[in-house]
Amino acid sequence: MPGIDLRRLLPLAGATLLVVAGAFCAWQAWLIADEGGAAERTRAAQRQAVRELGELVAAKREALHRALAGSGLVETIDDHEATAIRLRGTLPAVRAVEVYSGGLDEVVRANYREFGYAKAAQLMAALGSEGSPPASTSMDHGERRLTMVEPVTSGGGVRAWIWLEYPFDDLAHRFEAVSPGGGRVELRQGGGRDSLALLSHGSRSADLEAEGQQVTGTTLYVFAAMPRAFIVIPHSEALAILLALVGLAGGAFLLWSMRREPVALPEPAPEEDVLVADVVRKPRLPPAMSTSAPAPAPASPPGEAEAVDPSIFRAYDIRGVAGSALTAGVAHRIGQAIGARMLEHDLREIVVGRDGRLSGPELAGALSDGLRAAGIDVIDLGMVPTPLVYFAAYHFGTGCGVSVTGSHNPPDHNGFKIVVGGETLAEDAIADLHRRIVEGRLPADGGGTWREQPIVDAYVGRIAGDVAAERRLKVVVDAGNGVAGAVAPRVLEDIGCEVIPLYCDVDGRFPNHHPDPSDPHNLADLIAAVNTIGADLGVAFDGDGDRLGVVTQTGEIIYPDRLLMLFAQDVLARNPGATVIYDVKCTGHLRPVIQEAAGVPLMWRTGHSLIKAKMRETGAALAGEMSGHFFFADNNRWYGFDDGIYAAARLLEIVAGDPEERTVAELFDHLPKSVSTPELRLPMAEGSHFRFMEAFRASATFDDARITTIDGIRVDWNDGWGLVRASNTSPALIFRFDADSSRALERIKQTFRQRLLAVDRNLPLPF
Repeated sequence: MPGIDLRRLLPLAGATLLVVAGAFCAWQAWLIADEGGAAERTRAAQRQAVRELGELVAAKREALHRALAGSGLVETIDDHEATAIRLRGTLPAVRAVEVYSGGLDEVVRANYREFGYAKAAQLMAALGSEGSPPASTSMDHGERRLTMVEPVTSGGGVRAWIWLEYPFDDLAHRFEAVSPGGGRVELRQGGGRDSLALLSHGSRSADLEAEGQQVTGTTLYVFAAMPRAFIVIPHSEALAILLALVGLAGGAFLLWSMRREPVALPEPAPEEDVLVADVVRKPRLPPAMSTSAPAPAPASPPGEAEAVDPSIFRAYDIRGVAGSALTAGVAHRIGQAIGARMLEHDLREIVVGRDGRLSGPELAGALSDGLRAAGIDVIDLGMVPTPLVYFAAYHFGTGCGVSVTGSHNPPDHNGFKIVVGGETLAEDAIADLHRRIVEGRLPADGGGTWREQPIVDAYVGRIAGDVAAERRLKVVVDAGNGVAGAVAPRVLEDIGCEVIPLYCDVDGRFPNHHPDPSDPHNLADLIAAVNTIGADLGVAFDGDGDRLGVVTQTGEIIYPDRLLMLFAQDVLARNPGATVIYDVKCTGHLRPVIQEAAGVPLMWRTGHSLIKAKMRETGAALAGEMSGHFFFADNNRWYGFDDGIYAAARLLEIVAGDPEERTVAELFDHLPKSVSTPELRLPMAEGSHFRFMEAFRASATFDDARITTIDGIRVDWNDGWGLVRASNTSPALIFRFDADSSRALERIKQTFRQRLLAVDRNLPLPF
């Protein structure tokens, strides 16, 4: 084959490169020149969207005002049902109209699961607003709606509230008709970048700005994302033009000079015959991996599905050893079962978060895949404490959430705390999930969506916007390397405290001590740190942040039942007559403290889900457990779920607001104190603790005392009490004793010893 004369081809290659380089520089010059114009077009699109959406919402409000003024409805507004019917016939495109009293009494007493969490929150927020509360959006039967609340005033006060629901489609069409001008515009509910994204229009590569422009009269914001041009040369329009001219001119000159002597191309060589046998076969490549959220894995056929250990389905949640009883396959099927339960209640969206355990990402991913397979849309919160999952269910209006957490259990444990329709699943509802799995009643072809959505900023802002420390306290925060360490210090700093973090780096191995503040041994480092630093107090959290422990300057542990006394006095000062719930493990001194503060005491069964259900039933303003769970639902300041971080903020608010500026120890010196044991545990074989309690309940008698059997057996005397119950979270018996004196405490313990050993004389009692 004849050789190629490279000397003749080089001018052609050089000319081609110069022309291409010149064209590229010309394109770069155009991008630089248009950069400012593209940004301004995006800004104009943002302003246009804000203006048009604001006008649309204002028009709906104006239509309501015209209807009220023109048909004499104000005079008959007290007939709520008739007013709603007349308005539905008057207002164009309205989907629902409801009328409520000026004090919203029917909303305060409502069952929010049936009433709707987003609707209740919007109406209750209206009480504290001036004029028309902002319009918002919420999900209803899987579709987004625009909702508005309008006051009807008479005689200088609010006589009624009108709640209206409109389709979201007209807002969506108006928003999508705006041209983003090369960038992107986003419609969000809330003013921060961690707010709920509703609509997005334009280039996905554009960079979203930190703050949006609010749509007048709504909680909606329009964010602009500026176009990001691909500019690689120095940012100078003149330089780009010069380089373009040089490249194009140089390429043209070389091409002109080549016209004087044509380049002789070599003759092509004849092709050789190739036999099929001579072709080297390449191995097949594997399919390309998608970088988007994974599609839900198909459910395993019944014959191939791994067995599910029934013991992981506990009274309050699902919990087991990760990789053994609790695998990714089991998590996937649990997700399908939760999804099936949601679909039966016409619920389509759920939030999912996880604590810091090493098994969390895999289990959360498998659970989400199972939910999506059932047709549920998943909002992934990432690694957050359990209270933030509960908060997100309210904040995003889903009413449903799953926290993937092992709580205060060992590092190799994990599990699921589940909320469906505002109800924390417990007992039979947990057992129902197991039955669905065993019977194969698991939807598998739903194709739900998945998206990530941060929640920490909204949570911190919500607390800091309501709770404040009037004086700067120094507090040591021990998270035990649990996930609360990523959030609690920030919350307490934002309410005005000086925070010294201790073991706040999240490490799912829990290398320093176990994250369980109910065990005094786990508070030793916190007590030492408070003493060494000279802090005002120390607070500790469990592995997922829903439990709180407290120590004073002097190293005294303030047990949760005494903390509840202080919380009860604070809450009842603003809510006299309110119910305060406490579990069977709390001190007998709690009842008179609540009564003296004008409250209604109610003892109930142990378990966060059982306490929350009782709060909904009774409308209680506060609840607490000896385990360190606290539930605030007073004056709509909080949502009634267990939250150790929020409880710590409320404690610091009380301490910092004390007019006498007493220390934490001095505040508690004024509250009754008894001699008591901590919670004592006797581990037993799986199931044997329940069998023992059945035998003990049948045989034990306490003729001279008051016996309570709502959860185990609690026996109260005039000078103290004792308790034995079967744990619902692990195979163990739980004991606690409390009395006015050491002598009385020992007598009560001895009374229990005699009756316990009469049932099983080999029982190795821990007291």
